[in-house]
Amino acid sequence: MAAERLARQEHIGEGAGLWQFAHGRGMTRRRFLHLLSAGGATAVLASCTGLPLPTAAPTGAEEIRTEAPLYYKDPAPFIDHGSGNLEARLENMEGLITPSRHFFVRNNSASLDVDSADWRLAIEGDAVANPLSLAYDDILDMPSRTFVSYLECAGNHRSMFDLVKGQAAEGTQWGTGAVSNGRWTGTALHDVLVRAGITDGAVSVLLVGLDSGSPEEGFRRVMPVEKAMDKDTLLAYSLNGEPLPKDHGFPLRALAPGWVGAASIKWLGRIVVSTKQLWTRNNTTSYTLIGDAYPPEGESLGKPVAVQTIKSALALPRPADLAGGEQRIHGFAQSPAGPVEKVEWSDDFGATWNGATVIEPSEGDSRYSWARFEFMWDARPGEYTIMTRATDAAGNSQPDEIPFNEKGYLFNQPVPHPIRVA
Repeated sequence: MAAERLARQEHIGEGAGLWQFAHGRGMTRRRFLHLLSAGGATAVLASCTGLPLPTAAPTGAEEIRTEAPLYYKDPAPFIDHGSGNLEARLENMEGLITPSRHFFVRNNSASLDVDSADWRLAIEGDAVANPLSLAYDDILDMPSRTFVSYLECAGNHRSMFDLVKGQAAEGTQWGTGAVSNGRWTGTALHDVLVRAGITDGAVSVLLVGLDSGSPEEGFRRVMPVEKAMDKDTLLAYSLNGEPLPKDHGFPLRALAPGWVGAASIKWLGRIVVSTKQLWTRNNTTSYTLIGDAYPPEGESLGKPVAVQTIKSALALPRPADLAGGEQRIHGFAQSPAGPVEKVEWSDDFGATWNGATVIEPSEGDSRYSWARFEFMWDARPGEYTIMTRATDAAGNSQPDEIPFNEKGYLFNQPVPHPIRVA
């Protein structure tokens, strides 16, 4: 009720022009109030994106800020791909933990500004016996867990399909920086589902965010009940010892370690637990491997993307300019299947491989964290290409080749990194 009262007050006051603007683009009053209470003017304007412009400006429209901010952090340290997508520059990262100010951003609309006092998390569906509506303090009062985990977009390294294989894929042309490593605190999704009385018949768990900007209202992702009930699947409210930044899902987001970032829903607002396999845009036509090597599964056009792949990359600009002489070069490697055990490098296109030193993480942080590696390289004047490849404790290594898929997900061949030595 507090949220609705706030929305109505906004409508009566400065929000009146905003309502007229949104209504002129076909938005219903119910949708307007929901978005305004959940994310303010930013969420309303973001939801208007892609809708037809009114033929005449509504009364008061000159007072409206027609370009909503896509994010709240300073974009200067990033590669800005537009549409709210900020790629981290690995060369800015020296330590194991990515500072929040350098943490990459992948949005499907604008970042939201959610008031935790009015926020609620609904847990519902035909596979829970006790549907819940939890407040922020309810989540904070539950038992917490803290661990280090990397978070990586399914499309990280996507541009390499074009640069390495000569076949461009759809989507944001990420380089190697759609990944970061953070220390997360939250409560286990398992505990919330048990509190809601999850039944033995549960099959799918659907996580729905408060954001919009896609054909479905609220970005959403389905995960099997086994992943949802894994005690390391978090409802996270803290990143690096501080409340989640607005760009990263405040007040609450999911964190699904080892899975693609799309499963770690930001600005989480609803969880639906079902006795049936659920299908949405994000496991049928998007976040799906579509190509000759991927036969369709269920209602999907291909193979839905879930678990990430093992990768490595140098922490250097692209291309890198180095001075001659002995150079200490570092980078990062990550795997969903456990700690990275070995990293190798080659400066002759893979004819020979040399061992790098894996120097972090510590044993206690190793399961989900990325690893930092380094090696010494005798840089002589000229132009070079250095590649790296990682192997994890389970024996998984980066492959020499992977099949193309239309959306450009999960590229993990060794990445050639151009270097110029003066």
